[in-house]
Amino acid sequence: MAARALFSRKTLTSSSIIASHSRGLQTFTLPDLSYDYGALEPAISGEIMQLHHQKHHQTYITNYNKAIEQLDLALSKGDASTAVKLQSAIKFNGGGHINHSIFWKNLTPVREGGGEPPHGSLGWAIDTHFGSFEALIQKVNAEGAALQGSGWVWLGLDKELKRLVVETTGNQDPLVTKGANLVPLLGIDVWEHAYYLQYKNVRPDYLKNIWKVINWKYVSEVYEAESPQS
Repeated sequence: MAARALFSRKTLTSSSIIASHSRGLQTFTLPDLSYDYGALEPAISGEIMQLHHQKHHQTYITNYNKAIEQLDLALSKGDASTAVKLQSAIKFNGGGHINHSIFWKNLTPVREGGGEPPHGSLGWAIDTHFGSFEALIQKVNAEGAALQGSGWVWLGLDKELKRLVVETTGNQDPLVTKGANLVPLLGIDVWEHAYYLQYKNVRPDYLKNIWKVINWKYVSEVYEAESPQS
């Protein structure tokens, strides 16, 4: 019971993604979740959610803040060599923060509509570009399962081609690294830390079950806001 209570509580960390300023430099803090850690069970355990959010996401933020502060200092000194060396840490940790901030919003408990298929303009676009909602799920699951190592599988909007696309990115690369015209609508984390405690090394089972808690209402709102007008 004690463990259950622990996992059912939301984080006590700052509720703002963008929070503090150091020497005029904007830094970042861990965003609160809009649901309790245990609210996505049985699809995703409370233990995984707590560790994923409080430990993994927090680590990306801590390291990102450190890297941009070091970059700010290097630039102020005209130290081009150090500035270049910091780019990989900024991309990795900044990407981790960006991706996870999207991921949490892409999830919601079943009792709050998690897993309910999209309707309206997004539902129509899915049918148009993939044939059916079920076909989209199959494609995302196949791409996510086939991704070697760690990374993400995305449903994105190509604003230039005005169509939905499924893409994968390695490590913590954001979707924008695949093209400046791509807007992330739905991102699924396929790093082992997102599922291993519950699903072990069976990534396909994790991908199968996560659809039960996808927040299609939020995905639809992003799509409608970003979709180019005809």
